[in-house]
Amino acid sequence: MKSKLTAPRGTRDLLPEEAIKKRWLEEKAYQLFVRYNYKPIVTPIFEFTEVFERGVGEATEIVQKEMYTFVDRGGRSLTLRPEGTAPVVRAYLEHSLDKKYPLPIKLFYLGPMYRFERPQSGRQREFWQVGAE
Repeated sequence: MKSKLTAPRGTRDLLPEEAIKKRWLEEKAYQLFVRYNYKPIVTPIFEFTEVFERGVGEATEIVQKEMYTFVDRGGRSLTLRPEGTAPVVRAYLEHSLDKKYPLPIKLFYLGPMYRFERPQSGRQREFWQVGAE
């Protein structure tokens, strides 16, 4: 039987034309946020699962059904980032950003997110999101 190489369900390749458009959009979003005094923040693509359980809520559908969670070789529960707010809050607290920047601090992010949901029309398991906190 001949196997067919394809992208995993709920993901897709961005071919050159679409990759160029995506990059253009990212640059425009970046410029707009900076113009309004937002600071960029980049968080890891995965976090300790607790970050999302505490930040999003253990009883939410995202935490119960839609997170890509795995245990690493050290026995720690890690989760691919399903949304941007919880990691930004974790970084804010961990690095005491309130002491480094005048309040209110305005942060923005853009990057890939992952949710294990049955892909519906127009939805993907891997998607890009722009957000501000």
